Amino acid sequence: MIISLDEAKEWLRVDHNDEDNMIQMLIKAAEKYLKNATGNTFDSSNELAQLFCLVLVADWYENREMIGKVSDKIRHTVDSILAQLSYCYEPQEGDTS
Repeated sequence: MIISLDEAKEWLRVDHNDEDNMIQMLIKAAEKYLKNATGNTFDSSNELAQLFCLVLVADWYENREMIGKVSDKIRHTVDSILAQLSYCYEPQEGDTS
């Protein structure tokens, strides 16, 4: 896992457990999005991958009607981070992509 449920909830400033399942689903989707976009597998040791997932989870959480899409307000941030993660990091050991 790149980010934990607790890390995501802290980033989102959520202090209740009512939406834990939805937030967990968003975390998994963000990690899959990152894997699909870069072809690389990242873990919690990569701070840029963590930031990417947190930004994406927050955007999807706050804009639920647009889940699966990236809102225009963060598109540049997401594109910039994806470019760095795609071209500046070697695939991790055990990555079969």
